[in-house]
Amino acid sequence: MGLRDKAGEANDKSVPAAPRRGVRAAAGKTRSGSPDEPNPEKPELPADTETLDEDEAEALLARQMPAETAKPDVPKPTPTIARGGGKRRLRAAAGKTRSGSPDEPNPEKPELPADTETLDEDEVDALLSGPVPAENAEPGVPKPASTIASPTSSADQLSGMFGLETGTEGTEIEEKVEEHKLRILSAVHELDTSDGEGETTDSAFDKFTKQFHQRLRLFMMVPFVVLGDHIKTHSEQYRDLQTKLQQARIPISYELYISSSIFYAVLAGIVGALIGLIFSFVVITFVKLPEQITKLTFSESTAWLLDYKWLFISLFAIVFLSVVLGGIVYVLFLLYPSFKAGERKTSINQNLPYAVTFMYALSNGGMNIIEIFKSLAKCENTYGEVAKEVDMIVRDMEYFGHDLRIALQNASEMTVSSKFQDLTHNLLSVIDSGGDIPRYFKEKSDQYLKDAIIDQKGYLETLALIAESYVTAFVAGPLFIIIMGVMMVLMGSGNDMMLYAIIYAVIPIGSVVFVVMINMLSPAAGGIPALLGTRINLNRDVVMPPELASLEIDKNASASPETKRLEALKQRWERFIKSRKSLALRHVIRDPLKSVKMQPTNILLVSIPLALLFFVIAFLIHQNELLDLDLIINFLDDHLVYSFYIAIIPLAIFHEAKSMRESRLQKQIPSFLSKLASTNETGMTIRDSIKLMSKSNIGTLSKQIKLIWNDIDWGMDVNDSLVRFANRIRTHVVSRSITLITRANESSGDLGEVLEVAARDAETEQMLKRERVMNMMIYIIIIYISFLVFVGVIYVIAATFLTQMAEAGEQMAESGGDAGFLGAFDLNAYKRMFFHASLIQGLCSGLIAGVMGEGSVLSGLKHSIIMVTVSLLVFKLMVGGV
Repeated sequence: MGLRDKAGEANDKSVPAAPRRGVRAAAGKTRSGSPDEPNPEKPELPADTETLDEDEAEALLARQMPAETAKPDVPKPTPTIARGGGKRRLRAAAGKTRSGSPDEPNPEKPELPADTETLDEDEVDALLSGPVPAENAEPGVPKPASTIASPTSSADQLSGMFGLETGTEGTEIEEKVEEHKLRILSAVHELDTSDGEGETTDSAFDKFTKQFHQRLRLFMMVPFVVLGDHIKTHSEQYRDLQTKLQQARIPISYELYISSSIFYAVLAGIVGALIGLIFSFVVITFVKLPEQITKLTFSESTAWLLDYKWLFISLFAIVFLSVVLGGIVYVLFLLYPSFKAGERKTSINQNLPYAVTFMYALSNGGMNIIEIFKSLAKCENTYGEVAKEVDMIVRDMEYFGHDLRIALQNASEMTVSSKFQDLTHNLLSVIDSGGDIPRYFKEKSDQYLKDAIIDQKGYLETLALIAESYVTAFVAGPLFIIIMGVMMVLMGSGNDMMLYAIIYAVIPIGSVVFVVMINMLSPAAGGIPALLGTRINLNRDVVMPPELASLEIDKNASASPETKRLEALKQRWERFIKSRKSLALRHVIRDPLKSVKMQPTNILLVSIPLALLFFVIAFLIHQNELLDLDLIINFLDDHLVYSFYIAIIPLAIFHEAKSMRESRLQKQIPSFLSKLASTNETGMTIRDSIKLMSKSNIGTLSKQIKLIWNDIDWGMDVNDSLVRFANRIRTHVVSRSITLITRANESSGDLGEVLEVAARDAETEQMLKRERVMNMMIYIIIIYISFLVFVGVIYVIAATFLTQMAEAGEQMAESGGDAGFLGAFDLNAYKRMFFHASLIQGLCSGLIAGVMGEGSVLSGLKHSIIMVTVSLLVFKLMVGGV
């Protein structure tokens, strides 16, 4: 919107259509001659130039401030106008005149864009009648007081143009208008309006941060400047990297990416050298080298090396760590595009069946293929990477001028997913042959849903193999090694380090590796779906207009009608904002746990501090009793477990409550959509169908349906009401279904088949979830059984075998015989070690069970709590000594 548009809007005044004339009298001047006759001294404005009539021009000057509040005249340079071909362009605020003919380009200053709005001489005089920064004035031009218009007049004109109002107490607003005017002019002419004291001046920290980032970018560009040409000459070696960068949607050229990887590799090498230097210093100064290295022998010719052995060892550590860290960073940079592309491939393959269903529903409603692609490209929050792939097709057509055929070919060649490539390639054949596109999408939708069922079976078989491997490697395996280690220690041929390594390192690290592996193999759930957009946002924050917020009114001074109006308006805004805040507070009081119900991890903000507080209080109470190491360890064992309960049990409870609530709702979604389809087929609109269903009880979903109808009954659009329903539920299946319905409802009113498609989509997803839970239940039971076996064997070793060995040692010592190792055997230390083994095994096994059974680590917390409790009860009640 140009300056003239803003001026017209500021008046808030509807003017009847009249012959348009240029703005006159804006600076107090009148035009000569008849207004209907052309001025021989001044060319007419082009027909498409927007002008205002006399009434509008007078309205611009009607809102001036009283004379007593006007600022004194300030000397300022007279603005210069560059003329050319009947158009007077608003010149830069710097005040420089253009050289040469107006039709010739100025080498010192580029021409304004062709679409820049032009003003005539009077308009420019009025707009530039305010002060111009002295540093921008022409050299050698005197600075007389302006005789065109006063500064006050200029401020009032700009206030009307930019929607600001002035009154008798308008000094601050006038200053704001002047600042706003200068900001507008500087935005047009790219001037720097910041001063030493203004708000636009950056702080010292911001300046330092900007300078640091600029220098860092320059430093990062050094490898590109040095090696860029060399990398380009060997572009064939990086052909795969170029492809992976494009497939991963990493917006960077391969030359710059390789240069950046070299930069970070060198940086990592420097860090590795520093670590090697510190490590060498610590080893040489404090730890000392083992005898196998310090007692090396050399020949007489090389004996001099022994005098510099510390130097050689330090150099070896520095070079080794530098090369290793630098090489690892460089390799990771080269592998990252492939990893990112693999993630996108998984996401595309997962969402493709639902995206094809979406395209089938829209095409069946009569929408053409290009509009279908545009609609799908806007649903990135629902269809993820598939929407991004389709968006590339749309951009090829809109920005690069390609036709649909070329755009589909480019997408087919560039995509990382073979399924999406097959979809676009076959779609191209259907379009060329004039085939039935809705039928093609329907066939592909059925095919991809069948493929999803087959992929699910393969995935479940992989999970079964992983479950069996985990039980063998990290339940039975550690148990066997612990038994062998204890026997070797009792015979005097072993040590405790192997047991400590198995219990405190192998079991937890191996379990984390299995969790990561399962998450990498599992179809990405995507977490909580993003909120869908509505045309009316009922939950937005209310903010007072800045002009009213910054307005200060002196109650002691006599108030004008305009001031009273502004004061009343500001008070109404304040009451409205206060009422909104009180309403939000009432909502919080009514349901204080709403945020925790929607996002269970928020409870950790409360539970973790409570757990820490419990631990600190317990330590302060028992600190006088902690006299030796055994008592300290026993205190830590007990209170760390109790703190674990305080922190994790609330999270597990709220997560399970949310999962059960979502499960009940999702089970009823297919039925809800099927009933909508049935009523729609009878001729009822979707609005009437929702009204009918809101009066019936269909289970857990009844409350949500009533809320949908309440929104519609209060005048909200049906699509927005459904979107608000999806935003309340916040599950992927509901988001997809509602997106499908709303888009189809926008394209056509025939929703019967679309609703059936959405119901089938929801039912298929529910079937896949049930199949996974049923197939994984047997392996969850196996994990429980293996854990109980682990705890049982540990109990037998700790409570019977080791106890008998300790008693035998004591009897031999009392009889005067040599008890050997049995005499120095610390039974409580081994009981504590086995207690820790049971706790760690229970925690890790529970998380593995949750990931395999329900696909979530949080779902494994309930299993972990049960297994940790079993371990605690067994050792506290049956073993003792811990």
